[in-house]
Amino acid sequence: MSALPVQHGPGRSVWNVDATILLVEDDAGDALLVEEMLADSELDSGLIWRKSLSEALEFLRALSTPVCVLLDLHLPDVHGLQAVTQIVERTPDAAIVVLTGLAEAEAGLAAVATGAQDYLVKGRFDPQALSRAVRYALQRKQVERAAAALRANRLMAQENARLERGLLPVPLLRDESFDAVARYEPGRAHGLLSGDFYDVVQTPDGTVHAVIGDVSGHGAAEAALGVCLRVAWRTAVLCDTDPLEQIGLLEAILVAERSDPHVFATVTSLVFPPDAGHVRVVRAGHPGLLLRRGTEVEWVEPEGGMALGLLPGAGQWSTTELALPRDGGVVLFTDGLFEGRTGPDSRLGEEGLLAMARSVGDLAARPFIDALVAGATEGASPYGGLADDVAVLHLGWRKIPHE
Repeated sequence: MSALPVQHGPGRSVWNVDATILLVEDDAGDALLVEEMLADSELDSGLIWRKSLSEALEFLRALSTPVCVLLDLHLPDVHGLQAVTQIVERTPDAAIVVLTGLAEAEAGLAAVATGAQDYLVKGRFDPQALSRAVRYALQRKQVERAAAALRANRLMAQENARLERGLLPVPLLRDESFDAVARYEPGRAHGLLSGDFYDVVQTPDGTVHAVIGDVSGHGAAEAALGVCLRVAWRTAVLCDTDPLEQIGLLEAILVAERSDPHVFATVTSLVFPPDAGHVRVVRAGHPGLLLRRGTEVEWVEPEGGMALGLLPGAGQWSTTELALPRDGGVVLFTDGLFEGRTGPDSRLGEEGLLAMARSVGDLAARPFIDALVAGATEGASPYGGLADDVAVLHLGWRKIPHE
């Protein structure tokens, strides 16, 4: 059970396989033949010899480097393909070359089907064949590991995408009297969710509640916190919680769930009473909004309080009532829509966004917000594109046909 050093003749070209070669063979004569062939081959590697599968498995458990196992199928403690199966199960990263007898070629094929990378028939291979089998087995195992890792990553990505897609908000509207159109562009690479969040809920009395928010940061933790706040807001609405109390509740949840004490969130919530001709707004550190009346667009900044989580428990928020005609609309957004660079030292900004909105004020809800996102993206593209998450929400009552 010792390591057998392999000596190569002078001037012989060698392959450094950077791997351990383990021979599992109980016959000393056969082990000596393999040792001599390895010495005459192109492989620059020593040979480790073990006489039983249990000894081999004990050695493999302690090994952290790549290994190629030269495996005899007739060992004192196991016979046949069970030897291959046990190595594959216990050391799945090991490459295996099975050594079969003259009358066992079919066993070699079966071993490959069981998980071995190659097989050699005793008495019918030379040093070059041994070298080639070991090198190819190591390469095949490396390819198998890479393919398995790629499959696992793809499955994980698909599962994450399904999970994130399932967490995206679906407006809860009870009839077709209200129109809610959203555009959501996460800045996180390959993500479907971001720290920006929004939701729309219509309660049984016909009142429509809406929220938009932005958790500071751009990572997966912020995206998860955004989902948490959105679900908490929806729960509070369905439990008929007062809008101002909702903001306090969101701050308490943010403080409890955030992973960093510096994380904060901005929020704007709206209440659209049915047939009231106005909308009530509560703003906590969030940007202003666009108010559409026919083809006219204006920037409105309702009275607001501080963002959630900056000074927990010290925030003071109030409700602002805005007149909203039946054909009017409210456009909410996160700051990623107007903070993109439009020059080396300039950004689109609030005034730039308002000018853009007024230039497309005659468009319906969907093309209107698409035009805003397209314009902001196009303006920022020469300077690296929009670097922040973007959420846009267009809200308003649908015009009654006879009007």
